[in-house]
Amino acid sequence: MELSWDCKENTTYLECVMIHKEKGPIEIMLKENECHCKFPDYSLHEGVTFMVKVNSIQRPIPETLVYTNSGGKGTAAQNFSCFIYNANFMNCTWAKGQAAPDDVQYFLYIRDLKYRRERECPHYLEDSGTHVGCHLEDLSGLAYYNYFLVNGTSQRTGIQFFDSILYWKKIEIYSPPNNISVHCNVSHCLIQWEKPVTRHNLSNREFKYQLDIQRLKNKEHSGNQLIEVSGNWENKYNFPSPEPRAKHTVKIRTSDARIQRWGSWSQPVEFETPAKHQSWVSFLLMKRNPFIPRN
Repeated sequence: MELSWDCKENTTYLECVMIHKEKGPIEIMLKENECHCKFPDYSLHEGVTFMVKVNSIQRPIPETLVYTNSGGKGTAAQNFSCFIYNANFMNCTWAKGQAAPDDVQYFLYIRDLKYRRERECPHYLEDSGTHVGCHLEDLSGLAYYNYFLVNGTSQRTGIQFFDSILYWKKIEIYSPPNNISVHCNVSHCLIQWEKPVTRHNLSNREFKYQLDIQRLKNKEHSGNQLIEVSGNWENKYNFPSPEPRAKHTVKIRTSDARIQRWGSWSQPVEFETPAKHQSWVSFLLMKRNPFIPRN
């Protein structure tokens, strides 16, 4: 975002200020005789105020510019959210504004903040003909930070826009871990797995996992245990389970280590004591006849 002004006088002090309702004042110092300033990207749908503070040779010259979200109040898209799943897909959804007219139509535009590439939603989701969501199958243009803009049109009134800046790491829902395996000995079962495929390559320590271990009895689940494990290069958990052990299942799901947002569960993996390792001791109980004398 660039703010510019006419500057015909020599100046001794220059400062640009953007007063944002969430971030507060954002100040940028300038060199002498500069007549413009650039601000980082911020959401603007709630309106912002720009100020230019200039001290000239003769007098101080403050100027203020109020940037408003034009259109009918309550017409903008609401309840906007996005999430990335399976590493390569993203869904965004929103709801129709409470005061939006019946003929409103919304459009989503996405711009990555690194290369400034912009695109419109390729596949809209509709409710009674109104766009209320977007599905993307190609995320190659997304950077770490991206700017999302939902604007609208209507024949009856102006439609306010909604915008947001989202960080991909905060909106990605991780898939279950890969290659889950269980290896047992007489006293323990070692559960191992590999980190899931994600949008960007992450270290093992950026994940945490939740294991759901359940004992199966008569085809019903009982005695389940939920265990959280921090990610590391081994990704393993040693489960105490002495032989002979009944059939158990384990399933695992993944979350970011700092932002707890669990993904879906993996398919359950079964483990038990193999039949050939199970041993049974039989006892023969005989009742002695009291009328037979002992030798």
